[in-house]
Amino acid sequence: MQNDFSNAQRAEVLTQALPYIRKYNGKTIVIKYGGNAMIDEQLKLQVMQDIVLLWLVGVKVVLVHGGGPEISELMQRLGKKPEFVDGLRVTDKETADIVQMVLAGKINKTLVNLLECCGGKAMGISGMDGRLIEAEPKDERLGYVGNIRKVNISAVTDLLEKGYIPVVSTVGCDRSGNTYNINGDTAAAHIAGALQARCMIMMTDIAGILTNKDDPSTLIPEVTVAEAEKLFEQGIISGGMIPKVDCCIEAINRGVKNVTIMDGRIPHAILMELLTDEGAGTMVRGN
Repeated sequence: MQNDFSNAQRAEVLTQALPYIRKYNGKTIVIKYGGNAMIDEQLKLQVMQDIVLLWLVGVKVVLVHGGGPEISELMQRLGKKPEFVDGLRVTDKETADIVQMVLAGKINKTLVNLLECCGGKAMGISGMDGRLIEAEPKDERLGYVGNIRKVNISAVTDLLEKGYIPVVSTVGCDRSGNTYNINGDTAAAHIAGALQARCMIMMTDIAGILTNKDDPSTLIPEVTVAEAEKLFEQGIISGGMIPKVDCCIEAINRGVKNVTIMDGRIPHAILMELLTDEGAGTMVRGN
């Protein structure tokens, strides 16, 4: 297949990407990566390669990750049954320890290592480092699931200034030293807002906002916040897409120019979104 793609065609692709490279050079983008989009190892490697490519052409990338499936897997191996209320994990003290181990430990360091192996310069931090994510209890039924009370962004900006790709695991803390499980999409929206990021990308396991949830060809490529509110009312944005679009709107209200929801299982979806005319997924922007 490689032989079918000539050097001239490769040069043409790079030339077409030039205006987009110029557009994002020196700008900060936040990529939320997690859940089911992280399961395939080959795809995970491609995502890390894409991030390093963006970093090498001067884009300041912040990678925020979750890891719900891996948390559930470790809980089951430890004989602890995962429980959910309204889609949020019930998190007692023991589960909070497991969340911290999986997110701030295994997943965070695996992603940092992959970025370094791809030629990047990455540093992993959790929301507890530098009190990046200060949290408070969200709902007593959920235990140590946190609402974000405050984001202290200096740890991330320090890393960006020193040329690193910050890799952030979404574990928070309170002033008493308790650990909180923080929704990854919400954390990414708050971090992107605090950075006044040029854009945010949410990598998930769905193509974006669909007018017919069972038909990928009904993808809506772009919506304003006002149009999204109408789609809520019409029931087109429903189920698990509701909190994702809410997070898009949260980020925009905090100063992010636009947010794209995309299928992280598509190879090189990030580059398609940022460096081509076509884009990928659904872009939500201000009115």
